[in-house]
Amino acid sequence: QVQLVESGGGLVQAGGSLRLSCAASGRTFSNYAMGWLRQAPGKEREFVAAIGWSPGIPYYADSVKGRYTISRENDKKTVYLQMKSLKPEETDVYYCAAHCNSNDIPISPDYWGQGTKVTVSS
Repeated sequence: QVQLVESGGGLVQAGGSLRLSCAASGRTFSNYAMGWLRQAPGKEREFVAAIGWSPGIPYYADSVKGRYTISRENDKKTVYLQMKSLKPEETDVYYCAAHCNSNDIPISPDYWGQGTKVTVSS
């Protein structure tokens, strides 16, 4: 069993920044991609960013490229999402996700957390 616990969400003004963290526990994370998905009420879940186990190549949704940075610390089983220049339409619940034997995160990953709310005010 794998547990993913997100933190770092909150309220920020448009143009501001937030850093999300996700701590994983429960089993080894060798060969697991980790990443982030987001979902607003009434909308479909969408991919945000992912990073492979090694060499840790990052992938981003086109909408966040250049503004978001994903990173991970394997020894701490933690993944981060630095978000800059946030927009009101990015108000969503952000979910940490992990997917086995992959360098990417699908919409339905093997594991995901409870989510952390990000609210961007205009």
